[in-house]
Amino acid sequence: MFASPELSRLFSPPLAIQRMLDVEAALARAEAAAGIIPRDAAAAIGAQCQAVFYDVDALYRDAMGAASPAVPLVRLLTARIGGDAARFVHWGATSQDIIDTAMVLQIRDALGLLGARLLQIGGACAALAERYRRTPMAGRTLLQQAVPITFGLKAARWLGLVTRSVERLRALRPDILVVQLGGAAGTLASLGSKGLRVMELLAEELRLGIPALPWHAERDRIAALGGVLGIVAGVMGKIATDVALLSQTEVGEVVPAPGRGGRSSAMPHKRNPVDAAAALAACRLALAAMPVVFYGMLQEHERAAGGWQAEWRAVPDLFRFAGGSADAVARALGGLVADERRMSANLVLGGGQIMAEALTMALADRVGRDAAYRLVEAACERAAGAGRELRDVAEADEQIRAALPDGAIARALDPAGYVGSADAFIDRVLAQFHRAQAAEARGPEK
Repeated sequence: MFASPELSRLFSPPLAIQRMLDVEAALARAEAAAGIIPRDAAAAIGAQCQAVFYDVDALYRDAMGAASPAVPLVRLLTARIGGDAARFVHWGATSQDIIDTAMVLQIRDALGLLGARLLQIGGACAALAERYRRTPMAGRTLLQQAVPITFGLKAARWLGLVTRSVERLRALRPDILVVQLGGAAGTLASLGSKGLRVMELLAEELRLGIPALPWHAERDRIAALGGVLGIVAGVMGKIATDVALLSQTEVGEVVPAPGRGGRSSAMPHKRNPVDAAAALAACRLALAAMPVVFYGMLQEHERAAGGWQAEWRAVPDLFRFAGGSADAVARALGGLVADERRMSANLVLGGGQIMAEALTMALADRVGRDAAYRLVEAACERAAGAGRELRDVAEADEQIRAALPDGAIARALDPAGYVGSADAFIDRVLAQFHRAQAAEARGPEK
């Protein structure tokens, strides 16, 4: 329910088997090109590397006895080919070579899908940042009003998070998208003097990078991927949390796009932030898979017993649920509207005391910061105790009025005039996002 349908399909059993078969076919072609197996044998192997030829459900049932789907797959592929070519199936490789490289192919496709979704979300955030860059709202710290910000700045903060996620995914690609070929214990002794050449040819066939050495039991690449996917999920969770909080009845500063608010089954008046809720659920599910990936780094000698196998579930789950969280955030932000009247009304809650810092800083130029702080603190206490506006109390205070004559108090208490460098920050984040967009449009670095 909370997983990305597209990413779930990429990691489905039929697609997993197809990617393993893609690797087997590419391995045969690479070995033929290196002069290790006959070219007609490679062609015969490649012709049978179609998942539709195999009962995937039965194959996975058989995998229970071998703790690896590659073992029954190789057996079935060999039987289907028959003849002399059959003896060259899986030549010199081990199951982990096939499964790891197949997973890398899945990861490549998944990174492309997830990156595209993040760019879509970034585009929505950028549009909000531009549209509302001068719309004042309450900035909140520890869930209480602090000082004014703009809704455009809040959207720009979301955009900064998304942009950095796009950049992290891009930076990860050269390290993670590499072939795995090491044979039984990572020496490629089974291929004699041609092991490295076959690795190079296999990488070329699959358009993958070439690692310095096989990485069967060194799972730092997968852990790095897990960390970035967990960050992506956390970024989506942060945005969803903000949207949910801004949608609260007592706040009411954002309105979902028409048709996106979920109706309550019992309370007709409610429009629940269902997309934000779905994003948060998916985020939690993604983060729950992270420890499995990190524990997977604890591997025994040259091949692992259990740690590697656990990745087969954890890595797809990280992608599925990080992607599901991103899907939900994309829906939540699509058409999201700021209720500017509500934002303005919330700024004057508490008698305008959200402007206390602004008044303090204006006074500090005249009387020093410590004295200014004490004057404004006393004014706030009097205003709160009497249920009055801070402005009225400040204007009635002789010391404050003497330090800030001729309308200076009113200017200091104008929320729109106390948003600092918000515009400049928005511009900086927009520029960073546009650079990330351009980099993605250029494609992978050569």
